[in-house]
Amino acid sequence: MVDRKSNDCAPVLTDPAQMNKSGLGIHSSLCSPQGVVFSPGHFLTGPRKKTVAFDDVRTSSWLDAMKSSSPTHRKLVKDSGTELVSTDADVAYRNWMHKYPSALASFEQITNYAKGKRLALFLDYDGTLSPIVDNPECAFMSKPMRAVVRDAAKCFPTAIISGRSRDKVYEFVGLAELHYAGSHGMDIMGPVRPMSNDHPNCIRSTDKQGNEVNLFQPASEFLPMIDEVFRSLVEITKEIEGAKVENNKFCVSVHYRNVDEKLWTTIAESVHRILIGYPRLRLTHGRKVLEVRPVLDWNKGKAVEFLLESLGLSDCDEVLPIYVGDDRTDEDAFKVLRERNRGYGILVSSAPKESHALYSLRDPSEVMEFLKALVDWKKFSSL
Repeated sequence: MVDRKSNDCAPVLTDPAQMNKSGLGIHSSLCSPQGVVFSPGHFLTGPRKKTVAFDDVRTSSWLDAMKSSSPTHRKLVKDSGTELVSTDADVAYRNWMHKYPSALASFEQITNYAKGKRLALFLDYDGTLSPIVDNPECAFMSKPMRAVVRDAAKCFPTAIISGRSRDKVYEFVGLAELHYAGSHGMDIMGPVRPMSNDHPNCIRSTDKQGNEVNLFQPASEFLPMIDEVFRSLVEITKEIEGAKVENNKFCVSVHYRNVDEKLWTTIAESVHRILIGYPRLRLTHGRKVLEVRPVLDWNKGKAVEFLLESLGLSDCDEVLPIYVGDDRTDEDAFKVLRERNRGYGILVSSAPKESHALYSLRDPSEVMEFLKALVDWKKFSSL
């Protein structure tokens, strides 16, 4: 969901884990401000909102949120020497799939609707095209996945939208055929086309192959602030074993996947202490990562809209956008597609969780299978 915070209040810790009536974890903001007014520069202004007190990072709800930010591994039981998935977990997942059916099992339904339409693919990276790994520097795509993504890009306009820096995700993917959006969509490189809306932060640039492109960076003025916070976070977490701070250009990620759970509160307090002096930055969390981001009216959903416009596909009823992602930051994109009833969001998850997506896939291997099926369908339908 779009986090709307006043830029005159202290930084907040957002998205604590809550429980709905079905017992599935739903992550929502601690604040739900209404009537927010956006300034021309995308900054969020309005009445002062309730903030999270320093001691609140110790609350069970926040720690639960950190624990739930990555799916729990399924427990295995032994039966005559054979490993089986826990019955309770398996039943819960099957029940969940009634609401979010498999995109593979529903492939015919998806492609029947896609007939006569132009597909556009938007893909998250970590947990979608590559598995979640302990060391974020080692989140490499497999060669088969890269080949399938390349084939997909030959058939459909395809973009990667990642929380990583654009340069980092390009380094991992290494395909010039794609369009790239880093820092949760705050750093977009797309094709050069006349833009119908006024985008003052959109400039002409060149890609690594020397081609002219549009470069859109709505948070460019935050760069000095982000660099300063990055250095401070590296310093304040250097004594916490397993902690890793990653500079993603327009946001900073503090990974705690390899940190002893007893020290998670220490990490949250350390990050919060730094951000007290930066009211124009906010703190959110993903899959075992705390993310420092500008207080800016921009997210992956808006990045999808910008890329569709940049690709000349925004005002066409014959376009079917498909977005595949696994993290809560992808929910903004799922929500845009659902609310406008113009495309499909596909959640990658091996555990039940609430989502704005319409379909699901279990893991990156199923994502690869789905993309391959789309390529085969496109080739067959073109005969």
